[in-house]
Amino acid sequence: MIAKVELEYAGRPLSIETGRVAKQSHGAVWMQYGETIVLVAAVSDNKPSDFDFFPLQVDYREKMYAGGRIPGNFFKREGAPSTTEKLHARLIDHQIRPLFPGAYDFETQVYVTVLSFDGENDPAVLSMTGASAALCISDIPFDGPIGAVCVGRVDGEFVLNPTLSQLEESDVHLMVSGNRESIISVEGDFHEVADGDVVEALRVAHQGIVQLIELQDDLISRVGKAKRSYDEPEENEALVTAVAERASEQIHAANRMPDKGARAETLSAIRAEVREALAEDFEDSEIGGEIDRLIKKDMRAMILSENQRIDGRDLNQVRPIDIDLSVLPRAHGSGIFTRGQTQALCIATLGSKMDTRMVDDLEGKSFKSFMLDYNFPNYSVGETGRIAAPGRREIGHGVLAEKALEPVVPSEDHFPYTIRLVSEILESNSSSSMATVCGGSLALMDAGVPIKSHVAGAGVGLVMEGDQWAVLTDILGEEDHLGDMDLKIAGTRSGLTAIQMDIKIGGISFEILNTAFARARDALNHILGLMEEAISAPRTSLSEYAPRILSIRIDPAKIGAVIGPGGKTIRSIEETGATVSVEDDGLVTVTSLDAQAGETAMGMVEALVEEPEVGRIYDGTVRRITDFGAFVEILPGKDGLCHISELEHHRVRKVNDVLSEGEKVQVKVIAIDDQGKIRLSRKVLIDKPNGDSNQQGRQRAPRRS
Repeated sequence: MIAKVELEYAGRPLSIETGRVAKQSHGAVWMQYGETIVLVAAVSDNKPSDFDFFPLQVDYREKMYAGGRIPGNFFKREGAPSTTEKLHARLIDHQIRPLFPGAYDFETQVYVTVLSFDGENDPAVLSMTGASAALCISDIPFDGPIGAVCVGRVDGEFVLNPTLSQLEESDVHLMVSGNRESIISVEGDFHEVADGDVVEALRVAHQGIVQLIELQDDLISRVGKAKRSYDEPEENEALVTAVAERASEQIHAANRMPDKGARAETLSAIRAEVREALAEDFEDSEIGGEIDRLIKKDMRAMILSENQRIDGRDLNQVRPIDIDLSVLPRAHGSGIFTRGQTQALCIATLGSKMDTRMVDDLEGKSFKSFMLDYNFPNYSVGETGRIAAPGRREIGHGVLAEKALEPVVPSEDHFPYTIRLVSEILESNSSSSMATVCGGSLALMDAGVPIKSHVAGAGVGLVMEGDQWAVLTDILGEEDHLGDMDLKIAGTRSGLTAIQMDIKIGGISFEILNTAFARARDALNHILGLMEEAISAPRTSLSEYAPRILSIRIDPAKIGAVIGPGGKTIRSIEETGATVSVEDDGLVTVTSLDAQAGETAMGMVEALVEEPEVGRIYDGTVRRITDFGAFVEILPGKDGLCHISELEHHRVRKVNDVLSEGEKVQVKVIAIDDQGKIRLSRKVLIDKPNGDSNQQGRQRAPRRS
């Protein structure tokens, strides 16, 4: 059965259709917004998995044909997911994962394929609502529907689902998902926007979300399938009692040990002891699950009933912070930011235009001059594991930190360097991405990058049982794992620059959000104060190991003169040891580790594009001699005529009597006519001899006999 629902949404037609394509999937929708189209299909295995977690996979792919492009790689076809695709898949996963039943462990996959892209309507936000619709009309258990929107702000007014061209003018870029009652997930970046304005943007987003939910309700009422059954585990009262008797008091004491390592060792010993004692009566997996449930229950009760945290801090207290600068002598800028047991080594490296990173996606090829890479080795949490390339988590954390710092990074016109930040997580006990923001800001200032101000980041958590809830400032790893929310906020004293929120419950109210934002702001101001004490402004000079970059903007018509035939001219300039890059808009950049080499190369470029000026004196070279004067090259490729009458103050019979080809001569430009012909004079630079120079010029040569 083909069914279609439609809505005029934010001034453009939005439709959801099912039953025409991908009919063998368990749920599939054809989403169209303007001329952007995505296909979302969901499938789930028919039997439970053997995993001890919910095996959900989200695959998001942007087909290049959607934008009328052929992939730019060697094979000319789509390959592994790009960074953008991984980020969108991760965001969809975070939005839908909390809404599957806890007991449902059937392997489930959600496929998102971008089929058409009109250059204005973002397929990613469309896909998020599409994932909800596909799951809701399927037989897969899912607590939906939910909706997802993008919020921008143009000319002071909030805009729902702004077009890509509107986003270029927006100081807000917020992706929000939610249900009828509340917000589920948030991710966005801002240009130092006030905290209250961000909360207001979330309210605007929720109003738009409700409209999308109502549209899905219409579709579900027509074609929605009955949900499949699955086994709900029954509580084993004997197991609960046995574990509680042997472990309750020990867990209560272990949860109050402030050191992460000591606490983990103690809990591990408790697990081993209880498993051994109960091995004959219960399954090992059941015993482990009950111990974990008891640890979680005790920690949450401690927070809600005693206002006490596992490391002994108050609910609104930030962990101790330590800052070290210039820790790597050869790096252009470096710093170690330590907050409790979370530690980030951040390094800033400056490069030239040749070091920019290419991005090839549906919008075409572009180049980034500011980038941040985040690395999270296993040793940072005292574990072993597979050593591999950065995964979705590392990419996501790096992009979040990059977005947080980008608003304070100077433009290329003011600071013509490519900037790469790298964050090496040396220790982690939650909020390593926010430590990366802090460490990255410190490294940039240490490198002498003229950023506007420091940017700090902080994590805020939530524990909620019924109507009782508590917000936690600067959460630990256990509080993140056993809690209900992970809210990361980054910003300056002037406003917020980035946000990310994931929750493990059905949604949170705006009352909780307001409290969480207030706690985050207090934490940010505290951290910013410590960072400003360490280094209050960017260093006044760059590292001696950083390249020196000079730039000049020339007339694009003169690019050929700089490059030369077959690149001959530019290669001759680079013989100085500098690197020269030329952009299509006429921007010429000279990069060199040696300042003198850079200045020499830039001088050669300036000479190539310089225009002669009347009244200016030039050191030229005689290129050609005629009966009526000498042609002198005063600039590369620029010759002028020094007439025979302008060579000396007295009469000159032959030009060769004064000048010869190849000779260096100083001349002055006395005129440039409408056709660009240059008139030069040598005699105006020579002092007149004593006596009547005119009489000397009129004397006849002696007669020949």
